[in-house]
Parts: sequence; C-alpha cells; structure tokens
Amino acid sequence: MATTTSVRALVTRHLEQVAREQDKDLAPLADDLVLLNSGLDSLCLAIIVARLEDALGVDPFTTGHDGEFPVTLGDFIALYEHAVR
Repeated sequence: MATTTSVRALVTRHLEQVAREQDKDLAPLADDLVLLNSGLDSLCLAIIVARLEDALGVDPFTTGHDGEFPVTLGDFIALYEHAVR
C-alpha cells in the first residue's frame, strides 16, 4: 500500500509529466496552489486522474467521494492519500 509520502510524490510526478506532454506552463507546486491556476486544463487533470487510478488502483471520485472536485493541490493530494488508506 502507498504511503502518504509516496502518494504526494506520485501526484507531483504525474502533474509535471502531463504538463510537459501537453506543453503547459505549470505553476510552482505548493499545497495552497489553486488547481484552476496551476496552468493545467481539464483534459490534463483528467489524464492525471486516469494515470493515478492505474498507479494506485483507486479513483476517489467514484468511490465514496462527495462529488466536489478539490480546490487546491493540497486538497487533491489529501483526497488520494485518504483513498489509498
């Protein structure tokens, strides 16, 4: 099972990788970064969610999630950290 440190690193790695692949300028990553201001669009975030599901074996948006998309990067990471527990 993934640790919170490895989940954070995995999320960060996928954000950076998708930004490069989609030729997006990624804002500096910090927990208080608002995802809408990250430089990634909805397609990028969908790709990241799909890749995280492949990597972690969980999609927190379909398994008991309340339906609201996380606002900040910290919220996004916490959602995955909670889902893998």
